[in-house]
Amino acid sequence: MSAIRALRQLSLPSARALASRTAARNVARSALAARVAPVAASRAFSVSARRLGEGASDVALAQRLAEELKYENEAAAPGEPEFLKAFKESGTWAIEDTPGMDEVTLTRKYGNEDIRLIFSIADLHTEQEPEFEEGEEPVEEAEDSEAPLHSYPIRCSFSFTKANAPGALTIDAMCQEGTFVIDNISYYNDAKVGTELTAEADWKRRGYYLGPQFDTLDISLQDEFDKFLQERGINQTLAYFVPEYAEYKEQKEYVSWLKNVKDFVEA
Repeated sequence: MSAIRALRQLSLPSARALASRTAARNVARSALAARVAPVAASRAFSVSARRLGEGASDVALAQRLAEELKYENEAAAPGEPEFLKAFKESGTWAIEDTPGMDEVTLTRKYGNEDIRLIFSIADLHTEQEPEFEEGEEPVEEAEDSEAPLHSYPIRCSFSFTKANAPGALTIDAMCQEGTFVIDNISYYNDAKVGTELTAEADWKRRGYYLGPQFDTLDISLQDEFDKFLQERGINQTLAYFVPEYAEYKEQKEYVSWLKNVKDFVEA
C-alpha cells in the first residue's frame, strides 16, 4: 500500500475544469445514443450475426466505445502541452509516470538529499451538484465570483532522505490553489520504513508518532519550515503543476481505458 493510499481522506471537492470536460463527454454520449440505438435494435435479435461468446449488446457497446474514443482523440490537442514542456525544460524535477497507474512520482536531488513527491489522480472529482429541498430555489452565483481553475485539493506525500545520514523526513500536505497546506511532518529512524511503498512498511508506519499538527506549531517555526521547502523547489510553481499534470494524466488514462475496454469487448 502506497503512502498516498494510506493517507487519502474522503472529500467532496469542486473541480470546475473536470466538470466541464465531463459535461462535454455526456453531450457526446447523448448524441451517440441516438445514432447507435437503431444498431442495437437490429443486432439484438440476430443470433446468427453473433460470434461464440458474444452477447446481444456487445456490438452496440463496442460501437459506442469507438465513437467516444474518436470524440476524445479529435478533441485532444496535438503533442505535449506547453506547461509540461516548460516543466521538463526547467530540469528540476524528474517525472515517473507509469501508464495504467493512478499515482505520479516526482523526484529530485538537492545537495546530499533525495526528495520525492507522490500524488494521485484518484483525488480528482467531478463537480457535485448542490441538493435543494422541495420548493427551494437555487442561489445564482455572481459572474465575478469565478472559482480558481484548480480549486480541488490533491493530497501529496513528500519524503526526504540523506545519503550520509540515517532516517527519513516525510511531509503530508494538501495541494490546492497554488499552495501546499501542510498537515504534519514526521521523522522515521529507519529510512526504509518512512519511504518504502510496501504493505509491510505501511503497517509499521501506523505505529509511529506522526508529529504534531503543523498549524499548532509556533508561527516562527512554521515560517522556517516554509523557507526549508521553498529552497528545495516546493513552491507555488510546483503547486500549480501538480493539479495540471493530474488532469493531463487523467485524460490520458481515460482515453487508454476506452481503447482497452473496446478491444476487450470486440475480441
